[in-house]
Amino acid sequence: MQSYTIGQAARLLGVSPDTARRWADAGRVATHRDESGRRLIDGGDLAAFSVELAKGGGAEEDASHTSVRNAFPGIVTAIKLGDVAAQVEIQAGPHRLVSLLTREAVEELGLEVGMEATARVKSTNVHIDRT
Repeated sequence: MQSYTIGQAARLLGVSPDTARRWADAGRVATHRDESGRRLIDGGDLAAFSVELAKGGGAEEDASHTSVRNAFPGIVTAIKLGDVAAQVEIQAGPHRLVSLLTREAVEELGLEVGMEATARVKSTNVHIDRT
């Protein structure tokens, strides 16, 4: 499973690194240290925390509520695979985006819960880019 630094997690949650660090210090999201001593957050834990944060009305005053050119970098929080189609959910800061795409596309991108991805929105379509 992929792990994220405090800075990466902050970007995905749409908050400042200081806010993410305070949340980690307060035990709101679990962290562990790598061999270099950096604090990391497991992707699954970050995905669950991002969903919890969004449901709670979430982010503090530091949160960003804008996108640049309709790109929403975030973390994959759910994948539902059918025989042909798939549904992928991404939590991008306070925004929950859901995309319907082929199962083949999900497999080719190697998408998994807890991994970083970017949702790109054009009109009524959402495209997923693996980061």
